[in-house]
Amino acid sequence: MPLRVAVVHSFYSSRQPSGENAQVHAEVAALRRAGVDVRLVAARTDDLEGEPFYRLRSATRVATGRGRTPRAALDAFRPDLVHVHNLFPNFGRRWVEDVDVPVVATLHNFRTVCASGDLVRDGHLCTDCPDGRPWSAVRHRCYRGSVAATLPLALALGRGPRADPLLARADRVLCLSPRQRRMLVDAGLPAERLLDWTNFLPDALVPPPTPATFDGAGPTALFVGRLAAEKGGLELVRSWPASTALHVVGDGPQADEVQAASAGKDVRVTPQLARDDVLALMRRSGALVIPSACPEGLPLVFLEALACGLPVVVRRTCDLAAWVERQGLGTVVDDVADMAEAATALARGDRRAVAARCRRAFEEHFTEAAWVRRTLDLYSALTGAAPARPTTGAAAMT
Repeated sequence: MPLRVAVVHSFYSSRQPSGENAQVHAEVAALRRAGVDVRLVAARTDDLEGEPFYRLRSATRVATGRGRTPRAALDAFRPDLVHVHNLFPNFGRRWVEDVDVPVVATLHNFRTVCASGDLVRDGHLCTDCPDGRPWSAVRHRCYRGSVAATLPLALALGRGPRADPLLARADRVLCLSPRQRRMLVDAGLPAERLLDWTNFLPDALVPPPTPATFDGAGPTALFVGRLAAEKGGLELVRSWPASTALHVVGDGPQADEVQAASAGKDVRVTPQLARDDVLALMRRSGALVIPSACPEGLPLVFLEALACGLPVVVRRTCDLAAWVERQGLGTVVDDVADMAEAATALARGDRRAVAARCRRAFEEHFTEAAWVRRTLDLYSALTGAAPARPTTGAAAMT
């Protein structure tokens, strides 16, 4: 009889693309292909925000942990294990205390320790909330620029991670950022329940291992991402030397400023490109630059770059810097102003060797097969069930 897993997730609004939402769908699909009986128990902002007093009810749920619960769906499904991804803002948190099967929680962001969820304020790293000053978030209107919207989060954070019902109950907490794990250990959560984890690129989205073709015809460096303060794109373009080619692909609140800052430089700004065109551009570029001010863990664009054999220049504030240094996948810099020089050096170096390392790192750590193997082993350890194994498809080739 297949393992029965309930995946619980509060979906963010479709008005803003969410990598977290996409990752949950990808994980559910991968588990089903692996032979797991999966039930997605969802609450969707798109469906709920039209309800009377939605914002007030959401604020109450966030502040108190009480409110909408998935228990009816769980009782009907009777899973062997519950895997929680996100409860904010459409599910309460207290219901987890009564779950009588193993619980796994994946933390896709820093919401359990930071009101804004990304440890960034005014374009710079901020740790006021995890350092015990959550009311700083209210003063700075860290969530949606609103005191009223931030207040419920500050009330929840004021009790600390150990008082969070989900963190307290979960048998394992999967941390997509080493910094996140360290913060939770420092806050008093048992280290043995906190696991460093990774996302993956679904099989259908993995580009074939075509050799990189950078020969100087493409841009020296490529930036792909949202043009917002926390991503560092504007800071990158402002500091970029006029003589070095940079291609910026993305849109966002700083798009006009980025376009203005590119004037007089060898910088091309493209608001949108189809995914296949981005992958083709990755193969023609010298390096991917990631200037984020926020401590990003493993963004999708990083996994795509590795799959394409594209080396990375990353700011040390990003947690993925550890991957780049440890695996020899590019260069880590302290200052955004040093990114152009680092990208130029990578473009002029032994591109075939670094491309091979990037693809090898991707295949070892970030494929669907690698994720399925780790996840089934974890589920088996918690439930005592023999791990299911895929017998067909790419995920079986491990």
